[in-house]
Amino acid sequence: MRALRKLAQIPLDIVDGQRGRLFLWTPVFYAMGIGLFFTLPDEPSRALLVVWLACAVALGLLLWRVPPQIAPFVIALLLVLAGLLIAGFRTQSVAAPVLNYRYYGPVEGRVIKIDRSASDALRLTLDRVVLRDTAPGRTPARVRVSLHGDQPFVAPEPGLRLAMTAHLSPPPGPTEPGGFDFQRMAWFDRLGAVGYTRTPVLRAAPVDPSPVLWIHRLRQILSQDLQAKLPGQTGAFAAAILTGDRGGISQDTAEALRGANLSHLLAISGLHMGLLTGVVFFALRLGLAMIPGAALKWPIKKLAAGGALLAGAFYLALSGFNVATERAFVMVSVILIAVLLDRQAISLRTVAIAALILLTLQPEVLPEPGFQMSFAATTALVAVFSIVRRLRLMWSWPSWLRTIATVVISSGVAGIATAPVAAAHFNRIADFGLIANVVSVPLMGAMVIPAAVLALVLTPIGLQSLGLAVMGWGIRWILFVAETVSSWEGAVSRLPSPPHATLPLIALGALFVIFWRGRAQHVGLIAVLSGFWLWSVAERPALLISDDGALVGRMGLDGRALSKAQGSGFAATVWLENDGDLPDQERAAARTMPPLDVGPLRVRHVTGRGWQEAVRAACAEADLVIVNQLWDEDMPEGCLLADLGMLRQSGSLAVSQTGETVTIRTAYAASGLRLWNTPALRGAHAPSAREVRAGLLPAAMGLRFHEAGTGMGRLALRGAP
Repeated sequence: MRALRKLAQIPLDIVDGQRGRLFLWTPVFYAMGIGLFFTLPDEPSRALLVVWLACAVALGLLLWRVPPQIAPFVIALLLVLAGLLIAGFRTQSVAAPVLNYRYYGPVEGRVIKIDRSASDALRLTLDRVVLRDTAPGRTPARVRVSLHGDQPFVAPEPGLRLAMTAHLSPPPGPTEPGGFDFQRMAWFDRLGAVGYTRTPVLRAAPVDPSPVLWIHRLRQILSQDLQAKLPGQTGAFAAAILTGDRGGISQDTAEALRGANLSHLLAISGLHMGLLTGVVFFALRLGLAMIPGAALKWPIKKLAAGGALLAGAFYLALSGFNVATERAFVMVSVILIAVLLDRQAISLRTVAIAALILLTLQPEVLPEPGFQMSFAATTALVAVFSIVRRLRLMWSWPSWLRTIATVVISSGVAGIATAPVAAAHFNRIADFGLIANVVSVPLMGAMVIPAAVLALVLTPIGLQSLGLAVMGWGIRWILFVAETVSSWEGAVSRLPSPPHATLPLIALGALFVIFWRGRAQHVGLIAVLSGFWLWSVAERPALLISDDGALVGRMGLDGRALSKAQGSGFAATVWLENDGDLPDQERAAARTMPPLDVGPLRVRHVTGRGWQEAVRAACAEADLVIVNQLWDEDMPEGCLLADLGMLRQSGSLAVSQTGETVTIRTAYAASGLRLWNTPALRGAHAPSAREVRAGLLPAAMGLRFHEAGTGMGRLALRGAP
């Protein structure tokens, strides 16, 4: 018994030795709870949320009775429960109707956002939507419509009510099982339908004078004015960094910025918010200090911090309350409030507080690359420069050399910290990104942002062109660097998507190295290396099938071969990017298509005329038949028919082989039955386990099978002994 007590005391003593740094772990355990919520296979009921709440209250009361050494463990469990609860209540609170069928007809709504799609089409987000023959209780709160063709009758602006004839459909599911879930993002944006129109859009009512939309109109006016005074891509870049309007950025410019790892300069995020508020803070402090006697009578540092906070709030509103900008504003606000309260402005504790605030307000941002990259870079920079300051490195260097070293270290640390996240989400690494950032980012802080502030100050007297001219010089340099660096041979390396456990392992290991005090911190390197090892041995699915059955991709020796060179372009691009391949559909379609069979599973893909007879013939010799049509007869015997009806139920399919086991995964089973994808599961026949077993495994096959998940969730075939 005494030995057991000593053994149990070891973790208590270890944690007790970390007093003073335990607070840094609060957002980590809080994020664990949020992450756990988003990985649940089924949506928790409200009754279960109440049970979790009761458990959290009980743990909170227990804190008053437990010894101090036990308290950190109780708090950790309480934080996990709090993360589950906040994510659950947030999911319930944003609930709005989602279209569960394909709609074609009149659409009327008020413009609340204007941007461009990946194909460069003008795209409108509408609220106060009206659809024909659709009750208000079933009408989506918001819809997003891309405008194709000539649109001569109206110039969209925020607050304008428009009418059009459009095709709408539910937000699409993942292009492959376990891939990016657009439905989840749309749910939290209260976006209930997406679509397009090829007919002219008409004005249905005058512009709504609502004060809420006034800032959106101001944003559009400023964007148009910037692009008029700074023509070409220079003005488009200026509009993007000052108003968040990326509509003028061409595909070539966007690709050049991505290839040079400079696309983060377009997003109004931590860099821009920090530079803007920093410029305002130092300008106000300098201006107040120049007033005779002001520095002795007034708290000019706090006044400057308050002014910078107001400037940041205005910048947030001007950007359209973009998620990345909200995150940056929370971070900057915590720093400036620390100045107002005479606390240390920049520290790991400040970063932890900002993460807690943001995850509480918007827990859904946790899986997003913007959140992960922002806090990875910030945490790494604060940790590294804390070491530099503590060890007084570069202390005796000349100021000009310290400045250069600071820029190089900042770019290098931020690049290394964000590289795994960027590679995991975007399947690419800009190999010369450090060079591009070192010669570009300083210009953002020293020229572009200060010139923008100067232009704003000079606007009342009509001299804003002076500031805009200086800003234009800096932007043209950045664009030149992007075009040059991205054109170098080997500028971009492509990587396959990692397993889901990879990033959490790398993140937890890195945080352990940064937060833990003592030699044991090096244990975190094991988790980091384990994450990279998982990534290196991960295999992509042998066969991918789109959710409409029109496209299949079979992995071969020279990469994935696609069944067609045109159509289903989005799915094709995502598949190839996730493979770590060049996203060129025509090139992939020109590859020799290997047999679709995967191990013992015989697969056929049927398209074109006479597909009914082709399906019957294919079922006589195959186990799984894919067709991009709706089969309205009795299901053929001897095979599983993945027709359009079943694929609408299951989503895209992925077939993999591990040893002798072949596994079929479906997109909706991989995502779980959650509020954001449940509407997509209605309206068509879902195959039951019995039907799947009978259809997929005729007795003559000699195969065994086991099933996990719901319905057509996950099937595994194993060759008979």
